Amino acid sequence: MEVIVKRSTRRKKTVQARMVDGALVIMAPASISERELAEHVSSLKARMEQRMGPRDDAHLERRAEHLNQKYFDRALSWKSISYSDRQMKRFGSCTIDDGTIRISSRMREAPQWVEDYVVVHELAHLLEPSHNRRFKELVGRYPLTERAIGFLIAIDSMERRKRQPAGITPGLS
Repeated sequence: MEVIVKRSTRRKKTVQARMVDGALVIMAPASISERELAEHVSSLKARMEQRMGPRDDAHLERRAEHLNQKYFDRALSWKSISYSDRQMKRFGSCTIDDGTIRISSRMREAPQWVEDYVVVHELAHLLEPSHNRRFKELVGRYPLTERAIGFLIAIDSMERRKRQPAGITPGLS
């Protein structure tokens, strides 16, 4: 879970937290010590993770329902959405014929806003099978699309480097 700490000189005593676009935003007084802040961050993060529950298929279903409501006016329906351990090269897939959506298990470790982008991407395929202009407009309703794409490109690049045989540098001869 991504954590963003915002310190304020106007805040005198309390430390508060809330979820904003999949990130835990913690507001704290500017005068709080690093040690005390770290304790608050740890505690608030644990409480938020407990409240959100584990990242399982039920979690994906809840996120899909929420995203369907927010970005598609509840216009979509699907047969199932689940994590898949078999998707090592893709982050998600959608079988349009039967409404089955699979999200790579690797997304369990991604920030929530990135996983949400992948879900929105696959939900959009229920309306538009190809990656054409209409599809991009549908996915573009999600405000963190470009940021999430950049995150996924970086993840993909790091995973490819890990798979390279020792001593081989891509692009160099």
